[in-house]
Amino acid sequence: MAFSTLTRSQPLRLSLLPNDVLPAAITWRIHDGYLRTSTWDEEGEAITLGIWGPGDLVTSAHSGLAAIELQCLTAVVVEQHEPTEAETLSLLLHQIRNTEEIFEINRIRSAERRLLMLLRWIGRRFGQVSSRGYRLSLKDMNLTHKALAEVCGLTRVTVTKNLNRYKTLGLLQKVSQADLFIPADNLVPAL
Repeated sequence: MAFSTLTRSQPLRLSLLPNDVLPAAITWRIHDGYLRTSTWDEEGEAITLGIWGPGDLVTSAHSGLAAIELQCLTAVVVEQHEPTEAETLSLLLHQIRNTEEIFEINRIRSAERRLLMLLRWIGRRFGQVSSRGYRLSLKDMNLTHKALAEVCGLTRVTVTKNLNRYKTLGLLQKVSQADLFIPADNLVPAL
């Protein structure tokens, strides 16, 4: 008697480069690297909806927006994932919270405070967190001044000017060639 074995197909695993776009409507688990989800306004300007990193699940499958792009910020390794119902609920709640936090940051009128709040959010979310503050590497995340400007709706020149100002004021400290330290909110003067 012959037994036929049903083999489950292997999930799709991709290694992508910065600026590559993930196929839409698939749920991906990020193993390495960072990406952002974006849409566009009427003038074609990118609107960042979220930034995602290792361990996160991400998809455009549940969006009500006509166009969502999952663009790699860095080299990325992802694997297709079939989420359970509980994982789907968790994924959606995480996407909502991520989008709300970026929206809240982008509603800050002062460009100086907006950029600083974005850096603190990135530090809390992706950096090394301590009681003293957040250590992060914008270089490792490939968050250039231009990319930071796109995320928070500023110009690249404004981002560069404010990053230099933060360093002068001690709101941002260079730890190494690639790493920055952002003191905790209660340890820095208000802008």
